[in-house]
Amino acid sequence: MKKYVDQLVAMGPQGLFVLALLDGLGVPLPGGVDSLLVLLCVANPSEAYFYAAITTVASIIGGVVLFQIAHKGGETFMNKHTADGRGATFKHWFLHYGLITVFVPAFVIVPMPLKVFVICAGALGIRMRSYVLTLLLARIPRFFGIAWLGANHGKEAWPWLRSHAWHMGIIALLLYTGMYVATRYAESQIEA
Repeated sequence: MKKYVDQLVAMGPQGLFVLALLDGLGVPLPGGVDSLLVLLCVANPSEAYFYAAITTVASIIGGVVLFQIAHKGGETFMNKHTADGRGATFKHWFLHYGLITVFVPAFVIVPMPLKVFVICAGALGIRMRSYVLTLLLARIPRFFGIAWLGANHGKEAWPWLRSHAWHMGIIALLLYTGMYVATRYAESQIEA
């Protein structure tokens, strides 16, 4: 494993771009992008925000491609599996709070499933502009925050993240709750 990590670090920004693109496309890489971003920022602190920008762009590109694939081919599949029962409940819930379910896992560093919600967003007809804006609002602070940690805390960045994992979980819960309340409030204003 160390051999592969060393190869990715040696590839620098190109390796980071490829890894973030694959992650955005839904290839399972739990923590891989974040880890490589930290490693590169530790190695070159002056380039940290450049690495964060590359990671953000590649992640958004991958996410848009996955969204488009789901949008083109997933609607029939989703309609078949969400016609009744738990599938119908999930579809209703997602259509009601969908972009919240995209934002939270895209934002928090704690590994959470994102791919299924991206596919749902595309297949269920969420507007591309709203989806991309949600990804940007989540990915920019996530990757720039990780870059800052790597550049300023060096090799202590991962231990710091591990020791503050429960803080991030609480932040994710607060973000989800805040977005839920804001969505409910906006709906009540529209209905009034």
